[in-house]
Amino acid sequence: MMQLYTGNKNYSSWSMRAWLILKHFDLPFQDHFVAFDDFSADGQFKQQLSKLSPAGKVPVLLHDQLAVWDTLAIAEYLAEQFPEKHLWPQDRLQRARARTVAAEMHSGFMQLRSLCPMNIEADLSAVGQQLWQQHAGLRQDVQRVEQIWSEAEGFLFGDFSIADAFYAPVVMRLMSYRLPVTELSQQYMQKIQHLPAVRQWMDAAKREHLFVQADEPYRTSS
Repeated sequence: MMQLYTGNKNYSSWSMRAWLILKHFDLPFQDHFVAFDDFSADGQFKQQLSKLSPAGKVPVLLHDQLAVWDTLAIAEYLAEQFPEKHLWPQDRLQRARARTVAAEMHSGFMQLRSLCPMNIEADLSAVGQQLWQQHAGLRQDVQRVEQIWSEAEGFLFGDFSIADAFYAPVVMRLMSYRLPVTELSQQYMQKIQHLPAVRQWMDAAKREHLFVQADEPYRTSS
């Protein structure tokens, strides 16, 4: 059975992507939680993860004595291992498009990521309003996300695919920070939120109650 090592469900957007693919498509795996800390070289998180991969980050997938530690690489590995599950769209052109927007999320949207780190259980609406007014780059990132979502056919490419898993944490961010989006985007967000696997992840995130200062730029433990 595959082993997936993930971080805090409240904070770890990359863990969410990999976990969601495995869970939604009912692939056999065991989830191992590695708690976030200050990420110092001698901290428990880095010490444990460095034994699994040279990157020392989550997620990490272990399978048949192989370690795969990049989320996009994990997604491609799973698509190859389980072709019958159709993790990517079956149509060649749609599949290429899905890979393109997933890769764009994988490497882009830096203002959205850095200014609005994922924090599922928090109400950061006041922070979101301030960030929205102050940062043109954030507004541009959200505009580009909405452009991608505007072409959705149900999910981004008909049935749920890896591409949707890559944008699920964006839905979490837009919810927590209450960033203004169109009604069409809200419909897509609702569709993502209603997925059983997404609901399971969100519920677990809200039950964690693990405050990690390194992941909380806008709040304090008190």
